[in-house]
Amino acid sequence: MQITTTGRTSPPADVDVLIIGAGISGIGAASHLRTLHPLKSFAILEARESIGGTWDLFRYPGIRSDSDMPTFGFGFKPWTHRKSIADGHIILDYLQQTVAEHGLTETIRFGYRVLSAEFSSARGRWTVTARHCPTGEAAEFTARFLFLGTGMYDHDAGFTPEFTGVEDFEGQVVHPQHWPEDLDYTGKQVIVIGSGATAVTLIPSMARTAGHVTMLQRSPGYIFSSPAEDKIANALRRILGHERAHKAVRRKNILLTRGVHKASLRAPKLMRRLLIANVRRQLPRHYDVDTHFTPRYNPWEQRLCVVPDGDLFKALSAGRASVVTDHIERFTKTGILLKSGQELAADLIVTATGLIMSPFGKIRLSVDGRHVDPSATTSYKAMMLSGVPNLVFALGYTNLSWTLKVDLVSEHLCRLLDYMDSHDYATVEPVLDDPSVERVPYMDLASNYVRRGIGAFPRAGTSGPWTVEMAYEKDVKRLREGPVDDSALRFTAAGPVPSASRPRGTR
Repeated sequence: MQITTTGRTSPPADVDVLIIGAGISGIGAASHLRTLHPLKSFAILEARESIGGTWDLFRYPGIRSDSDMPTFGFGFKPWTHRKSIADGHIILDYLQQTVAEHGLTETIRFGYRVLSAEFSSARGRWTVTARHCPTGEAAEFTARFLFLGTGMYDHDAGFTPEFTGVEDFEGQVVHPQHWPEDLDYTGKQVIVIGSGATAVTLIPSMARTAGHVTMLQRSPGYIFSSPAEDKIANALRRILGHERAHKAVRRKNILLTRGVHKASLRAPKLMRRLLIANVRRQLPRHYDVDTHFTPRYNPWEQRLCVVPDGDLFKALSAGRASVVTDHIERFTKTGILLKSGQELAADLIVTATGLIMSPFGKIRLSVDGRHVDPSATTSYKAMMLSGVPNLVFALGYTNLSWTLKVDLVSEHLCRLLDYMDSHDYATVEPVLDDPSVERVPYMDLASNYVRRGIGAFPRAGTSGPWTVEMAYEKDVKRLREGPVDDSALRFTAAGPVPSASRPRGTR
């Protein structure tokens, strides 16, 4: 079942909560609202013609999760497939089932790309302007609350460095974000530039039919092999049933993943040895692991890459793929010339060189006519913005499954709505007026894509509710168990509101 525009009625243009994006974040928020606030009206605006976000956009060979699905799936919907590291189409099926089960289909307006959103304090509402992609016509929507489930990447373009001589190459150059449906690489010589999650996903998949696939990297990253199927989880499902097993498996996987992350921070040398030893065990005895799989940085300074059942190492061991660690001098007619003088021949070059980070889907935000620059705001509980009323966003974890954070943010939004309804509040706005709070980057990963793009995102604070915790257990206490009311929040009652010229704390 594929949920698209066909035969759908349009949800109302004025709602309590307007959700931007029908990917995993938007679907999660809508499901929580449907369950916890069945009387609240909401609608989802989706720029594409079908649901799924990332899992509908990316079509490159082998696309799959790099987190375990019992935690990447929603807390309210057990993951029942035998694969713990799942293929993209299986994840998309799971999201389509979620939409159908929660009756969300009729709430989605497809083909609407949101351009701007302005909040009026006098009206206590957002006015959202969108373009209907099929017709080019403008449309307006209004809502009490805005939920941004737009992710952190630019869906329009991936990152490709400027390569000298690329126009001289007589073969085909493809970025994974724009994979041609009819691309046939059977028997061809393929170079994949990059060593991140996309590259290690592509290579073993392409190696099954390509003549040979070469992973060309400037420097290695940490790669961790994990079973595609979790035998413990599958056994628990048979014994306990899906619902009870789901809770146990999620708890197990969260503890394991958090344990690896904490150990990497506390004992980086030990974890470095263990991770590299894990690679050595899966490659031929005399393979040059020191050159190709020994990073210059400590574990979790960048995100670990997961390969299910060691599929990358199996492709390398079988000779269907190889790794070259070097720098590119230039593209040539027949391939790539390296700075070492070696030339790699290719029929097809895949630039798995990264994504472009983009805050909030490039939507232009404003409050009472004042433009809101996301980088000038500070995140409150990593889900709201200082100086911006009635707005919630979802940005998942970098060291855990993205959806764990989406679940917590969605739950807290529902609690916030309950609190405001019970006190007859119309607006809520985080205000940073504590001079002791310093502003720091939202995330501190050393990955190149983060360094390139994080400056455009909101900042984090150094204390209180302004910190960004990449720690699930801390967010559980803060978002699920902690109080909604907070001294950093300014609530206003329905009716007259203070002047729009008052300070809004956008430090």
